[in-house]
Amino acid sequence: MTSITTFAAGSYASDRTAASLAGLKSRLDGLTTQLSTGRTADTYGGLGSARTSSLSAHSTISALDGYTAAIAGASTRVTLAATSLTQVKTLGDTLKTSLTSAILSTTSTGVTTSTTLARSNLDAAVDALNQSVAGKYIFGGRATDTQPVISTDTMLNGDAANGLAGLKTLIAEQKTADLGIAGNGRLTQTQTGTTVSLTEDASAEARANFGFSLVSATSSNTSGVSANLTAGTAATVDLTFASQPSDGDRVRVAVLQSDGSQKILDLAARTTVAPGATDGFAIGATPADTAANLKALLGTASVASVQSASPPGISAAFTGGSPASLSLNTGTPAIGDTLTLKVGMRDGTTQTITLTAAATASSTSATNFAIGATPADTAANLSTAVSNALTQAGGTALAASSAARASKNFFDGSSSPGLAPRRLAADGNGYAETASKSTVIWYTGDDAASDPRSTASVQIGANRSVSIGARANEAPLRDTLAALAMLAAGGFADATGTQNVALFQATADRAKSLVTPADGKPSVADLVGDFGVASSSMADAKAQAQSTKAALQDSLDGVETISTEEVAAKLLTLQTQLQASYQVTSMLSKLSLVNYLS
Repeated sequence: MTSITTFAAGSYASDRTAASLAGLKSRLDGLTTQLSTGRTADTYGGLGSARTSSLSAHSTISALDGYTAAIAGASTRVTLAATSLTQVKTLGDTLKTSLTSAILSTTSTGVTTSTTLARSNLDAAVDALNQSVAGKYIFGGRATDTQPVISTDTMLNGDAANGLAGLKTLIAEQKTADLGIAGNGRLTQTQTGTTVSLTEDASAEARANFGFSLVSATSSNTSGVSANLTAGTAATVDLTFASQPSDGDRVRVAVLQSDGSQKILDLAARTTVAPGATDGFAIGATPADTAANLKALLGTASVASVQSASPPGISAAFTGGSPASLSLNTGTPAIGDTLTLKVGMRDGTTQTITLTAAATASSTSATNFAIGATPADTAANLSTAVSNALTQAGGTALAASSAARASKNFFDGSSSPGLAPRRLAADGNGYAETASKSTVIWYTGDDAASDPRSTASVQIGANRSVSIGARANEAPLRDTLAALAMLAAGGFADATGTQNVALFQATADRAKSLVTPADGKPSVADLVGDFGVASSSMADAKAQAQSTKAALQDSLDGVETISTEEVAAKLLTLQTQLQASYQVTSMLSKLSLVNYLS
């Protein structure tokens, strides 16, 4: 059975009054909370329709704070990287400046001073490239847990305990290969009657890699001495793989340049080769097909040597070709007549030898030859002078070329399978085709075939990132280290301790060229510039993030933060209203018929 609540007169008014008072009290409490906290509401729901803007702004500010924090952390790395690279550049510049004067010096003191400086600068360069931040090494690419560069002592002297050769051993081997048994750049010299003959090495592979090449010969008086140079012809080189390469297997190919120098190409076998790619060759159906694809990639380039891991075991077979030869025929030269020979070396440099006819000449002279009683006697004297001059050039210019090539070869080596420094083949006529495991690898960091900058990056915006990676084996750094190391390796003193100034000068000249980058080639200064650009980009992004955050914070303040003066005024008004309501309610509660009629 449903009951009906009794309705008392005046109860409705009483309920409305109570509700009104409760509403005023709730508003008073809200304003009091706002005044004490300084915020519009304690929850996003309390913001009403403004909550969407608030949530979006907070999300953006959080992301901006993340970018700013990342930039702050990366800035230290970038600054240290730029500082280290600047130090390496300064060390190279210091060496170049000292060598400019040292090349002109003819004293053994200058040799000792320069080699000591080179060793000190090499130590400093290694320290700079082993820079770390927060326990992470900067110049190791993605390998950041260990020092990327080995100690200078191990670099130069090797690791005897583990049977690993250092740079000094490679320089000694290269000199032996270049000079040949006679010490004259592997040239064969004969004299028969009035004819002196010079012929390049009979091995096509040796000719492509070692010793002197015959470039030119001119005589000031052809009736006294005539010179006839027969140019050599290139050999045919066939490439083969012992087994099918796998995707990513790398081979090292040395090709001859027009100036006689060698260019090193590190190429990768690929299942799929991108159109226009020049750093990879396609894996064919058979090893022979793969070798043909590699040969096609090389085009008309003359191959000097090849190297890989085993498997896949690349090899090169040299067939055909002929060595250049020079025939010198003597008549009756006049005093002062000259014969000028030019020989080339595999670093692209040449050496000019000038011999002058004289009435008398020492049998040890490398500049003059005596005019004999007969043309045959003159030919014998000329042959002796040519032999002396070639031996002298071999012990200076060619030996310096050997040191420079060995140093470049050493620093081109890496831990990647197949890319260790080149070592001599067992027969001494070329380089071993299977990469040696008995050489120290100076760089122990990440050696992937990718852009060094891409090995580390920092997110500086929603759609922006900056690449800040680095490797110690980048080409300009390798050249600087090679220049320092080839001088630090020494080898300029003979058994008596006397410094070979001419050898030092020739070596110093080549070291100087390594720290003087050619036009169009990257330099250490370019690497410093890369990090300068990265630093500038991060600074701009940081400033933009801070500016955006400030604008968003201003908009949040308008939504979430109250005006103290406005709230205080509202609170005072509400307190007055509430007080008045309480007084009226109190008065009404005491009202009766007697009070009303009185």
